[in-house]
Amino acid sequence: MNTMKALIITIVLTINFQLLTFNLLAQAPQKMSYQAVIRNSSNALIVSTAVGMQISILQGTSSGTAVYVETQTPSTNANGLVSLEIGTGTVIAGTFATINWAAGPYFIKTETDPTGGTAYSIAGTKELMSVPYALFSANGTPGATGAAGTNGTNGTNGTNGTNGLVGATGATGAAGINGTNGTNGTNGLVGATGAAGTNGTNGLVGATGAAGTNGTNGAAGAVGATGAYPVHFIGESYGGGIVFYVYDGGQHGLIAATADQSASMRWYGGTNTNTRARADGIGAGLKNTAIIIANQGPVDGADFAANVCNEYSVTVGGTTYGDWYLPSKYELNLLFLQKTVVGGFASNLYWSSTEIGNTDAWLQNFTNSFQNGYNKPNPYYVRAVRVF
Repeated sequence: MNTMKALIITIVLTINFQLLTFNLLAQAPQKMSYQAVIRNSSNALIVSTAVGMQISILQGTSSGTAVYVETQTPSTNANGLVSLEIGTGTVIAGTFATINWAAGPYFIKTETDPTGGTAYSIAGTKELMSVPYALFSANGTPGATGAAGTNGTNGTNGTNGTNGLVGATGATGAAGINGTNGTNGTNGLVGATGAAGTNGTNGLVGATGAAGTNGTNGAAGAVGATGAYPVHFIGESYGGGIVFYVYDGGQHGLIAATADQSASMRWYGGTNTNTRARADGIGAGLKNTAIIIANQGPVDGADFAANVCNEYSVTVGGTTYGDWYLPSKYELNLLFLQKTVVGGFASNLYWSSTEIGNTDAWLQNFTNSFQNGYNKPNPYYVRAVRVF
């Protein structure tokens, strides 16, 4: 019994002090994914072992009212990771589908029995931040659209020219004189037919009057100047998030999501693979994200950082923005420099999409600005970005 108590205490401390041991992702309105890593007193993983768990959703505070309670008996995998879906276990109290997520904040409390029973000796509580609130449109209201440029003044129409005078009609020619009829012959013998009279000569046709000269067309009015394109600025609510970097005089730049997409997400899909996602700089994260997903190799079914960003979308003002990606190392540092303006960041480590090699990728420390390489299986924070 003394050995078991020492083991249990060690596991409790591990869960309470390793901030990146929860993985909460909204999969559907009736269930929610949950993951945790279990370690012993030597910080070694407890693998391939059935554990008993009781999960409670608390409302208001970390010690608030439990609006839903269920139990499950999952098993850890070869990495010491236990994965389950909250909402599919044996219900003890409440109904998961009727939880009013808008009446938060909400906290998840987990109680664990490492022997697989119901003698729960390991407990941990963590507040739900962006999930499951991602089921609702919680983004800030977009800023007002910039005023349209002033139209240029239309040019004055030119004066129509005076019509030319119509030419005089020519005089009608005199009618020709009819010839004299011949004398009738004496009855009996038919007299010869008199010769036909000569037709008079037709009168000459009068000359056609000259056509009037067309008036000169007026000059076309000048085209009005085109209105200027809107200029964007750092801190602006635009394009489904917050602008944190601009260039080309504010015509282009980078937008960050208004909240983290995960507080505990690994870089890889379950296998250390050299994906060659080495690009860095403005827009490089978009290419890296596509390369990581295409070259991740065999995956174990659990999610990973690049895919979480690729599948994120948000609808603002009737427009859906779905071209988000995991930022490159350079883009992530630009985001760190504006973390106060954008808001919602933890003082912790965030994954970039820039790979170092087969086993490591770059991270940004949002506490002290350091960038370091870490092992891909480690679970850290993720924030998606997009370009405009």
